Amino acid sequence: MKIYTKGGDKGSTSLVGGFRVSKTHIRIEAYGTLDELNAQLGLLIALLPTSDTTEMLEHIQHMLFTIGCNLATDLSQNALPIEGEVTEKEVALLEKEIDKMQTGLPTQTAFILPGGCKEAALAHVCRTVCRRAERRIITLTDEVAVDPLILQYINRLSDYLFVLSRRLNLNCNTTEKKWQKSCR
Repeated sequence: MKIYTKGGDKGSTSLVGGFRVSKTHIRIEAYGTLDELNAQLGLLIALLPTSDTTEMLEHIQHMLFTIGCNLATDLSQNALPIEGEVTEKEVALLEKEIDKMQTGLPTQTAFILPGGCKEAALAHVCRTVCRRAERRIITLTDEVAVDPLILQYINRLSDYLFVLSRRLNLNCNTTEKKWQKSCR
């Protein structure tokens, strides 16, 4: 199978079902940003020793592909069923993992500057890409219906990545740097 199709040479791409849109369409921006997040998560996994955390991150990567498939399907143009969905169980899994990671973390008393050990710094990069994906998905909801559980999952995922960065810094014995100001 050839990797190139030449179908996108003029600036359009196919959604699930073959309907073509501009590569700048908000739908492409939304699932393209999820793809970027997935690649950053892959890099984070490569930096970490195999553990429950890497297994969870790989599970999240699969969920991001599922969400991307949902966002790449224009239901007004396509009667094909969407494979996979985000469930309340998946949102609850993220919450359970957040709660587990928070055990033993120092109480957060200020904004934390992104950084620390390289793994934690990359988790912060993942978090910010996740927030951008969330903004793109919200913009998409202005045009088409998007499963509300997708937004819940992505919102919770950014929380997970923040707590993961804190946990990774603790595991690396790296002191978090706090912002010395206040937004009040």
